[in-house]
Amino acid sequence: MEVYLHEELVFRDLDAKSSDEALDYLAKQLFKNGYVKKQYITAIKEREREYPTGLPSTQPIVAIPHANYELVNETTLAIATLKEPVEFHNMEENAVTLPVKIIIMMAIGEPHGQVEMLQKIVGLIQDEPLRQKMVAAHDNLELLKLVETAIN
Repeated sequence: MEVYLHEELVFRDLDAKSSDEALDYLAKQLFKNGYVKKQYITAIKEREREYPTGLPSTQPIVAIPHANYELVNETTLAIATLKEPVEFHNMEENAVTLPVKIIIMMAIGEPHGQVEMLQKIVGLIQDEPLRQKMVAAHDNLELLKLVETAIN
């Protein structure tokens, strides 16, 4: 599955005060650019409350929020590095929160695409030097290229 990333969905140093604010911002960008249906914006936050997406790892920590494929018009990713980390609940241990610095929001338009995309993203997540480079990226384009190389 080839995934097309778009510069208008890449945000370096996003200033968000909470995970909800960050999720809202990214989902609205996906909607504004026509990649998802309006319900995606609410669905992503509801799903996050039920099934947290913070991935335990060394710093910088990644969250991979996503919502139902039926709300997606076109498969893509919205990517943000955060100015300051925000708390996401741990995927493996819901009671625990993690200071997330990178958010990769998946908008996957096919029912089985999520698993495949997760496998690609897991490679990126296990690569600490790559995550460090993502956080250190000088601009959105550099951040986009790093993620593109990692997943395609």
